[in-house]
Amino acid sequence: MLSRNRFSGPGFPIGFSNCSLLETLDLSQNDLQLPIPGALLARLKKLKWLSLSHNSFSGEIPVELGGLCGTLQELDLSGNKLTGSIPKSIGSCTNLIWVSLASNRLTGEIPSGIGNLNNLAILQVAYNELTGEIPDNFGKMSYLQVLNLGHNHLTGTIPGTFGGLTKIGVMDLSHNQLHGFLPGALGSLTFLSDLDVSNNNFSGPIPTGGQLTTFPSSRYENNTGLCGLPLPKCGGGSRQRRSNDGGRKRQPLGAVIVIGIVFFILCIIGLTLALYRVKSRRRSNEEMMEKYIESLPTTSGSNNSWKLSGVPEPLSINIATFEKPLRKLTFAHLLEATNGFSSETMIGTGGFGEVYKAQLRDGITVAIKKLIHVTGQGDREFMAEMETIGKIKHRNLVPLLGYCKVGEERLLVYEYMKWGSLESVLHQGGGRLDWGARKKIAVGSARGLAFLHHSCIPHIIHRDMKSSNVLLDEGFEARVSDFGMARLSNPLDTHLSVSTLAGTPGYVPPEYYQSFRCTTKGDVYSYGVILLELLSGKKPIDPTEFGDDNNLVGWAKQLGREGRRYEILDSELILKAGEEMQQYLRIAFECLDDRPFKRPTMIQVMAMFKELQVDPENDSIDGLSSVKEGGGGGGIDELGEK
Repeated sequence: MLSRNRFSGPGFPIGFSNCSLLETLDLSQNDLQLPIPGALLARLKKLKWLSLSHNSFSGEIPVELGGLCGTLQELDLSGNKLTGSIPKSIGSCTNLIWVSLASNRLTGEIPSGIGNLNNLAILQVAYNELTGEIPDNFGKMSYLQVLNLGHNHLTGTIPGTFGGLTKIGVMDLSHNQLHGFLPGALGSLTFLSDLDVSNNNFSGPIPTGGQLTTFPSSRYENNTGLCGLPLPKCGGGSRQRRSNDGGRKRQPLGAVIVIGIVFFILCIIGLTLALYRVKSRRRSNEEMMEKYIESLPTTSGSNNSWKLSGVPEPLSINIATFEKPLRKLTFAHLLEATNGFSSETMIGTGGFGEVYKAQLRDGITVAIKKLIHVTGQGDREFMAEMETIGKIKHRNLVPLLGYCKVGEERLLVYEYMKWGSLESVLHQGGGRLDWGARKKIAVGSARGLAFLHHSCIPHIIHRDMKSSNVLLDEGFEARVSDFGMARLSNPLDTHLSVSTLAGTPGYVPPEYYQSFRCTTKGDVYSYGVILLELLSGKKPIDPTEFGDDNNLVGWAKQLGREGRRYEILDSELILKAGEEMQQYLRIAFECLDDRPFKRPTMIQVMAMFKELQVDPENDSIDGLSSVKEGGGGGGIDELGEK
């Protein structure tokens, strides 16, 4: 791992050719130049992970990469100056999980052989000059989760086979020259959390099935023939009306004028009465709300932040939203739904603020986070950050639905997670999580973190990965929360030194105590702690269990050194799943290596989980033991609400 250094010059050191056992080569984010030496890479017969991204490499992608097909799992050449076509030999590398060739100058067609990569989870070739049609067999990539073909010159239609992309979460086909109808099969992609087909030549109605009508209109804009929710309705209504009007008999001019005047007067009267009623109702509601707020008790140690001065019409402040059902949400609605942010509606608190459960008038339940310690950013920076976070959609991330600023208060509206946090379910729930449920949580949270690290542009470092930031939705799917929050904090606040800016005690990697430079490998360490929690059922810090000078990681590593690994595992699960839990424990220890460069990436963690797959019909990354209502299957034993 030699990424993020200042290496420059032509190519990379000849000495690498002697490293025949090398498995990982990461030279990303340097300033290396000239063509990629294919002959040198061909000697690295054990190479699994190759990342040369964000350098200044030029020339064509070496065909010699085909000689690594037996082992290669990750190929990241994005952010260079590569030209020529994508080698067809890549389609023979059936072990590939992640391919990123984005932001180069590649031309020609996308090889159809890539559609045969049945293990591929991420394919990114955006921001190139690729032409031709999307290969029809891309719909066969049943493991694919991210497909980004945007900002090219692709033509043709979206293949009807895309209905086979059953695990797809993000699909970007924007800024191409695609045409035709949007296949109805896209509506059956239940995991699809973000679709962008803007700036093409699509036409016809947007399919109404599934989630397609819930995406913002910006995801469909600049397609002149596209219509239907969330765009305007389909149909040439105005032309039809003109045709019908032309067939009617013309009325006498005088009668038409009289009827028009009478109609105009009636409209004025009706409009005046309607405005009067609306104003009266609004005034009454605001007076009632103000009296209601004034009547709220002020908790000790905190000022009533909702009794604001100098803020124009605070109750009518709109919430900037990313979801259509919440378009007309205001601050007054949040106050009403939380009983004035009363302690009865508070469901959590942490380093970034308090969280409240709110049921809106239309029945939608949301979670509202009231931020604290965010004085390090101005209003413009805050809004820009929120707009960025709001666009990040993945089924293993908690989506931001909206935000607003009222005085000095900043509120974030999130999707409500029925089961709460992994921390509360695992350590405070009063029940037991079976191994199937724990395995599903482990893989789901890994998938969400991998998306932040590898699929977001720019890549996102979580900085505070912990079990309380892994939430569980109604289907018991793990959702990573609070990503991007650390950048809202004031770096001058002393509490951020370890607890927020660089993580939470028990989850903090050892290098953070020497340097506060946060990295993705720091997140990997924190994830390893979460995995250890799931395997052992123990808290990261527990003086009664480990003493004052030790923690879960130190305790587990000591048992590992003594050859007593079985003692780490939850004794109530080990009889049924001991062998498989041992394999997951091995992955946890790799994530917890004291040396950051020895830790795997989250994509590598996903690959290791996939290698543990036993049942080929049950995807270990996407379809582990599911929670079934009313008992059976993997889930919570005796937790009350099931």
